[in-house]
Amino acid sequence: MHWLGGMGIVAMTVALMPLLGIGGFTLIKAETTGPDKGKITPKIAQTAKILWFIYIFLTFIQIVLLLFTDMNFSESVFHTFGSLGTGGFSMKDSGLANYSPAAQWICTVFMLIAGTNFALYYLLMQKRGKEFLQNTEVKVYWSIVILATAAVTIALLPVYRSFSTSVRHAAFQVVSVLTTTGFATADYVQWPQLAQSVLFLLLFIGGCSASTAGGVKVVRWTVLFKQMMNEIKRMLHPYGVFTIHLNGKAGRKDIVYSVAAFIFLYFILVAITTLIASLNGVDLLTSFTSGLALVGNVGPGFGKVGPTGNYGFYSSATKLWFSFAMLAGRLELYTIFIFLTPHFWKR
Repeated sequence: MHWLGGMGIVAMTVALMPLLGIGGFTLIKAETTGPDKGKITPKIAQTAKILWFIYIFLTFIQIVLLLFTDMNFSESVFHTFGSLGTGGFSMKDSGLANYSPAAQWICTVFMLIAGTNFALYYLLMQKRGKEFLQNTEVKVYWSIVILATAAVTIALLPVYRSFSTSVRHAAFQVVSVLTTTGFATADYVQWPQLAQSVLFLLLFIGGCSASTAGGVKVVRWTVLFKQMMNEIKRMLHPYGVFTIHLNGKAGRKDIVYSVAAFIFLYFILVAITTLIASLNGVDLLTSFTSGLALVGNVGPGFGKVGPTGNYGFYSSATKLWFSFAMLAGRLELYTIFIFLTPHFWKR
């Protein structure tokens, strides 16, 4: 189900959002390079077919690669579905901790692929790799991965006393949290504070737009950061005209409002989820990271809900809200909330 849901979210985002007139799609439209700036092809059905072809092709490749490691066929299929769908389910309680380094690296690479905008892979199919590499979101996404992995690696060197082992665990966990997959190779709650702090910050970000990852998404934070820089420039040059540029092109003026509204709604939901979690008598770290991990669909958080913990201790009523929070977060919020507004039913 989480494999089907992974591409199902992408297909819905690219295909159904414009039909509903939801702002989340217009953001993707502004960020996606291609023949039609938001759609891979003019026809929605054809777009969905191309996306599914890419997804199935990547699935086949990862399964084959994992078969060359210590995983059997069922384990390879299961963990491939968890990686590309960013669902993060494993056949073992220890996750991928007991599998070989080769298997962990393969899953790291494919989680990273899954967290990238799938519409951009169409550019690679058309041999337009330069446009892919010049995409604003892709560059920011890779920068976050590299910097975060470097920081966590430095923190882990005294723990593992091996550079290769430290890099492997750091890269795996950074990519797992950033792409909201939730796989684990170690109990990062026991790691040094620097490593934990980096992973904690990654809970706020998420993957790329039109990817199988959840979270706020890299492109939204990029837009917000660019607007912040423009405001600083405007203070220095009151009569200057500053616009947000994405992929070398000026973005729409209203894109900032769309982004700000989404992020505000996102963290309102996180705050409500945190408050409901705290009613169960848990500490602030556990309740807050529960809210972040659930709305962002990461899975594990910190405290009692770390990679070796679970959400079983929460009450049944709390779990019902958690289910709603996960669903709303996975469907980009607006898709759920638009059905709760009277205006939608009056149309």
